[in-house]
Amino acid sequence: MESGPAIFAGLVFALFGAGLLVWTTARVRHGRPVAHDVSPVASATVAAAAAVTALALGAWCLTQV
Repeated sequence: MESGPAIFAGLVFALFGAGLLVWTTARVRHGRPVAHDVSPVASATVAAAAAVTALALGAWCLTQV
């Protein structure tokens, strides 16, 4: 019974992390800002770190099944 929420949370974290990483990569490759009124390097770094963290949390949730 407890594996259902872990699978759901893992998939949500993994999809969010993957989507954020793809979006950040696309913005950086096209030279577009990741966030307005913030340093481009800082915003890309924070967004990439958040994406990797979400992917790691998703992987952790899926290993707890």
